[in-house]
Amino acid sequence: MSAQPMTRVLETEDAPGARRFAAFAFADVVGYTILMATEEARTHRRWMAVLDGVLRPLAADHGGRIVKSTGDGVLAEFDAPRGAVAWALAVQQRLSQEDKAEPEAPTLALRIAVHAGDITATAHDIYGQGVNVAARLQEHAPAGGVLLSALVQDRLAGALAQPVRDLGWLTLKHLPQPERAFAIDPETPPTRLPSPPDVSPLPSLAVMPLRNLGGDPQDDYFADGVVDDIVVSLANLRELMVVSRSSTLAWRGRDIDPREVSRALGVRYVVSGSVRRAGRHVRVQVELCDAQTGTSLWGDRAETEGGEIFALQDRLVERILAGVAPHVRAAELQRALRKRPESFTAYDLTLRGIGLLHRLDGAGFTEARGLFATAMAHDPGFALPAAWAARWYSLNVGQGWSLDPRADMEQAANLSARAIELDRQNAVALATHAHLRSFLFHDYDTALVFFERALSACPNSALAWLLSSATLSYVGRTADAIRHAEHGLRLSPFDQSLFSYYNLLGLAHYAHGDMAQAIKWYHLSYTEMPNFTATLRVYAAALAAAGEADRARDIAARLLAVEPGFSIADYARTRMPFRDERIRARYITDLHAAGLPA
Repeated sequence: MSAQPMTRVLETEDAPGARRFAAFAFADVVGYTILMATEEARTHRRWMAVLDGVLRPLAADHGGRIVKSTGDGVLAEFDAPRGAVAWALAVQQRLSQEDKAEPEAPTLALRIAVHAGDITATAHDIYGQGVNVAARLQEHAPAGGVLLSALVQDRLAGALAQPVRDLGWLTLKHLPQPERAFAIDPETPPTRLPSPPDVSPLPSLAVMPLRNLGGDPQDDYFADGVVDDIVVSLANLRELMVVSRSSTLAWRGRDIDPREVSRALGVRYVVSGSVRRAGRHVRVQVELCDAQTGTSLWGDRAETEGGEIFALQDRLVERILAGVAPHVRAAELQRALRKRPESFTAYDLTLRGIGLLHRLDGAGFTEARGLFATAMAHDPGFALPAAWAARWYSLNVGQGWSLDPRADMEQAANLSARAIELDRQNAVALATHAHLRSFLFHDYDTALVFFERALSACPNSALAWLLSSATLSYVGRTADAIRHAEHGLRLSPFDQSLFSYYNLLGLAHYAHGDMAQAIKWYHLSYTEMPNFTATLRVYAAALAAAGEADRARDIAARLLAVEPGFSIADYARTRMPFRDERIRARYITDLHAAGLPA
């Protein structure tokens, strides 16, 4: 759509109480309360500069006006949807350019939603049900992007140059009817988004991706794996709150500003550095910073052959702990350091397999199983590939892809038990085994025991908190299930497998009976990974329970496309996870209501 400015400014001389058609946009600053709490003076100055130097002039350029400022946002009015959308896109483009040009200034990322309808206007405000809808739609807009109502999308059909993503029907807070919406995503999503300050009494830390200086893009997975080993060892300590590796991958390949990381992840300490790999020779440089003061606390450089990389990682963990948690007892440190393989090849293969597993695509998913099997053959004493191989078989059954579910269930159980025998403190193995006992074998009491062991071994394991949420939902402890899933998301807010976090948050809310929240989280999960059958099943049920029959049938059709042989009777007999009879009966009723085959 052309963004040529329009010279005519919107007239507001209507008679008092007169009704007319207009387009309007709500813009809101992401995390404004947090920004004001942490950088009040700078944030206020920046917001005033944006309001007077960007929002108001661009509104006039596109034939509109800023009706009012709401403190952390604005309401703008235009005579037609074209002008409102052009203004919204121009604003986001200008803010993105200014953010790159002024990296030291507080980032003000906006969410903007555009709608249209009949309003009553005054010189200082506009009123109408459509204005209320726009305000609620804004809450669903992507940070740095623009959300369009279905009415606006229809008016501009074919006139938009930017790709538009269909969000489906959104349930809006305090409004009786869902609204269909479409998103225009930013070309480059804002990375410096504010998050709540860390309220944990423990020191909080993020280990950033090591910059790969070797020049071979294939070595990125190795640099990520070095970080993962350090993170897992640190996370085993009760004296630290450690953000998972997956949540820091957005910074891969970028120069790290510790203060930006601190604002985005809510941590005080940041570890960053580089790795250069040439064959089996590895050089690692690491720096520990107090991100809130910008002070460098410690730096280290080491070189080693590939077979010695694990000893190097242990030493780095010890050095980081000496700077961040000086009172950690030597015995606790020794227990926390992760058991490592003797085979460098097995380690490489496992890292590659984990990367492919999370994609849930056919060829890559199958390849991951082969990589885990090869890793176990190379090093039979290494627990990690056995644990992740068990996770593979669990997903294969859960997705409905298994040709022999009973055999795959037994294989998953054997592999997870083997992983625990090899490393009794491995939280991945413990949590995977617990989930298998619950999800596949319906042995919920045993599962809860193993989840307790997993969280005791590694209190900062996002996976253990997440998977334990599922079992708590199955047995009807729904408030605990919500708490566990939310804590897992806090530990890994930018995880590369966010669809699974959103899925289990949705499951917890569905089991709790809160369909609005369930639909919210399942929509996010579906957007992230539309082929995850665990999401599709309960999403369809939640929509049916909420009376959204058409959307429920759409999601049910998607499930049948991914899993053509699905039937409610077979699912209830073999894979139905709920032990709580009340939730179980409601779930079956809702699956029928969604139109799935009996």
